[in-house]
Amino acid sequence: MVPVIELRGAVPIGISWGFPFWLVYLVCVAGNLVPVPVLIPFAGRVLQWGARLPHVGGMFRWILSIGEKKVAKAKNASTAILLALYLFVAIPAPGTGAWTGALIAALLDLRLKLAVPAITAGVFLAGIIISLLTYGAAALL
Repeated sequence: MVPVIELRGAVPIGISWGFPFWLVYLVCVAGNLVPVPVLIPFAGRVLQWGARLPHVGGMFRWILSIGEKKVAKAKNASTAILLALYLFVAIPAPGTGAWTGALIAALLDLRLKLAVPAITAGVFLAGIIISLLTYGAAALL
């Protein structure tokens, strides 16, 4: 559940500790998805609040302006946005997981019922990719 690391770090650790694959996969995916339905509705509010702070407000306003520009451009491309969100979350690299996907969904003003399935599918795929990479690395060693 920790941002940045998420299941990308937890799957290799769980497998290296000898836990069964199915248990590691299910716990990591579930733990990664727990904050998503909470983050999407509240991330925008947190950004709005942060924009009013004296010393860091500029950074929050900059993030919000990026989101506003993207929303203006993407009003008619919701399927492409959801596919891009899915692929972004599925990429097994630091900073591309469910937390960042939820922030992107909030910035793009995506509805929860559209964003959560895209993020969930991305987390499932990221878990499979990381598992394959972990077992492949273990076989090489």
